[in-house]
Amino acid sequence: MKVFRGFKHPGVAPACALTIGNFDGVHRGHQAMLALLRGEAAQRGIPSCVLTFEPHPRDFFAAQQHKPELAPARVGTLRDKLVDLSNCRVDQTVVLPFDARLAGLSPEAFIQDVLVKGLGTRYILVGDDFRFGAKRAGDYATLDAAGEVHAFDVARMNAYEVHRLRVSSSAVRLALGEGRMQDAARLLGRPYCISGHVVHGRKLGRTLGFKTLNLRFAHWKPAASGIFVVLVHGLADAPLRGVANLGVRPSLDPNDVNGGRVLLETHCLDWPEALGAEGAYGKIIRVELLHKLHDELKYDGLDALTQGIRQDCDDARAWLASRI
Repeated sequence: MKVFRGFKHPGVAPACALTIGNFDGVHRGHQAMLALLRGEAAQRGIPSCVLTFEPHPRDFFAAQQHKPELAPARVGTLRDKLVDLSNCRVDQTVVLPFDARLAGLSPEAFIQDVLVKGLGTRYILVGDDFRFGAKRAGDYATLDAAGEVHAFDVARMNAYEVHRLRVSSSAVRLALGEGRMQDAARLLGRPYCISGHVVHGRKLGRTLGFKTLNLRFAHWKPAASGIFVVLVHGLADAPLRGVANLGVRPSLDPNDVNGGRVLLETHCLDWPEALGAEGAYGKIIRVELLHKLHDELKYDGLDALTQGIRQDCDDARAWLASRI
């Protein structure tokens, strides 16, 4: 899959079959839509294309209004979104920066500047609740009328349901926020996971006897947080069992080396000897969050923290032994 930051690049296809959305989590509803998009693109002999935004439009408006509580929790990072879209065999993804200029475009200007001139849209597929343009003034009827003028086909996909539950990013966020990892996996069609490069941290874990693999979650408000039983892919032939903390580590100084940023810190229960003590840094790993043990806790000192981590490891081993 080709990825472009904006559409003013020579590699962007001159014509495409398009869908538009934030695609946070790329859940089963998204996957069904992308499968339909690929089929329509193939019939027309043009590439399939996803148009998405970074930051999330609601992040932008929350910042504009100085109301961070209005920003949605984030299911996945941009990196994970692009990996998931690639796994869905999308031909190209265009990431538009959502800024004041884009937010101020009228529906008509968005159609003309982005869909027609920018992307050469020949077919567009949207969800049943799709809105666009300044003040969300544009809808499916707006697109349909524009398609008659600009010679592109317009289609709408109804809500996708699993066990009579509408599949949506909001439903995934709710499940993750409540620690219902199996429900989240049903909505996503796979276990919830976070991927990225292993980075250096404070190295406190190894001092306490629990070396960790650190991934930065590049958003301040993850949908999930707490202590999880996990599987780690990318370091050995088989996934490694582990326990992980996703959050801001309330027992540590917020001014530490990670600057209070959200981290996924994973301790592998059995460390591969072939990697050596420093062998994971810089590697790309994927961490599946299978089961939530509890919320983040603030421990009274390093001894209590060590005992808490030890108990989490024991609980993770017991959970894994009963299911894997």
